[in-house]
Amino acid sequence: MADRGSTELTNPLGALTLDQLRRRTSMKWRRFPPDVLPLWVAEMDVPLAEPVVRALTEAVALGDTGYPSGTRYADALAEFAAGRWGWRIDPDHTAIVPDVMLGVVEMLRLVTGAGDAVVVNPPVYPPFYQFIVHSGRRVVEAPLGEDGRLDPATLAPAFRDATTGGRPAAYLLCSPHNPTGTVHTRDELSAVAELAGRYGVRVIADEIHAPLVLPGAEFVPYLTVPGGENGLALLSASKAWNLAGLKAALAVAGPAAAADLARLPEEVSHGPSHLGIIAHSAALTEGGGWLTGLLSGLDANRLLLAELLAERLPAVRYRPPEGTYLAWLDCRRLGLGDDPAATFLEWGRVALNPGPEFGTGGAGHVRLNLATSPENVAEAVHRMVAALD
Repeated sequence: MADRGSTELTNPLGALTLDQLRRRTSMKWRRFPPDVLPLWVAEMDVPLAEPVVRALTEAVALGDTGYPSGTRYADALAEFAAGRWGWRIDPDHTAIVPDVMLGVVEMLRLVTGAGDAVVVNPPVYPPFYQFIVHSGRRVVEAPLGEDGRLDPATLAPAFRDATTGGRPAAYLLCSPHNPTGTVHTRDELSAVAELAGRYGVRVIADEIHAPLVLPGAEFVPYLTVPGGENGLALLSASKAWNLAGLKAALAVAGPAAAADLARLPEEVSHGPSHLGIIAHSAALTEGGGWLTGLLSGLDANRLLLAELLAERLPAVRYRPPEGTYLAWLDCRRLGLGDDPAATFLEWGRVALNPGPEFGTGGAGHVRLNLATSPENVAEAVHRMVAALD
């Protein structure tokens, strides 16, 4: 992978103290009182990668804070994707969009109409439901299997339902999957493409967590599998380099979907931030060393959480994630009802995401953000235990 000049390989998790983190004014640190340990929303407790800081500092010093122009972001993603995944992206088959979820809405408008169905795999990222409904489409659920993986036995009937009467339909694929951390295999994605082709369903892949795949798994871009040529994908550097506040993302079309993406209204490209594009491009081209250090820290944290739960909360079922920095915890054997997060917040003063918000299969679960220091992971488990006393 190209990584011009960056030598940052140190794990950035734990580089900041809690006192430093509490000076932040983002949602993660302002939603709850100061006595709550916030391990919920997908923000990381890390300093920015040095190449990103440098690029932003230079832009601000120049007053380069106008409107975005050119293919800088697409070129950076193409370089990163070729080096990391062997995926050759044609920048001419891309478009900048404000962020991944707003990009999803625009892709849905390209391939479906009002009232058409969109298939999702619960438990899944809650905004999938919100943005689908807000865009005037209806949700059709195809739950993951008991093993947390894609299940053709639920996808096929969902696709059949979605296309009843010959109506257009889409499938919003979360890859890697949030909240389970499942990284879909090439065989699984090929099976998805075959089913989608059989039923005439258009696949839109949210691949925002693609750079965050941990040792033992491999990210496969959906557009590279047989049958994926007419798919659309959304990617961004925001999750892997903690840049959510610097808005920018890219829509990428498979070869057979390029004409669809070409119909994207020109005004959509006005939404991304110029500084966001500068930051994301720097992350992709020069932030590989920083990302390597981060992945090492996340790998250690997922294993640490497994050890701590086995020792102190053995009733909680946990399958360490293959990707993302999110841990999906099955707390049903604790007897805390559908929303264990409420108990952990009230009595343990640790904020986790409530499982029911993720749709079918979420009741009795919580999502824990692993992108923090090992000390905070340990403190979170300590507080969860205290909430049960």
